[in-house]
Amino acid sequence: MTHSEQKWDVEFDGIGLICPMPVLKARKLLLGMPQGAVLRLLASDPAAVIDVPHFCHEAGHDLIDMQDEGGHQVYYIRRG
Repeated sequence: MTHSEQKWDVEFDGIGLICPMPVLKARKLLLGMPQGAVLRLLASDPAAVIDVPHFCHEAGHDLIDMQDEGGHQVYYIRRG
């Protein structure tokens, strides 16, 4: 599935936020979502490329896609 075809249930625009805020906001949103729902997270913090995959692994969520959009990244996270 390509980036443009990926479906999501909730989107959070974390562009401009710095570590650890994108992950903390994603965590809070995911806790309120049903299992299997997908969060689309936008982040521009350079540390997010390390922090988001690590968070997903530690919290039991699936990072199903990650794309570099130039000035920011887009992460698709399925709630575990």
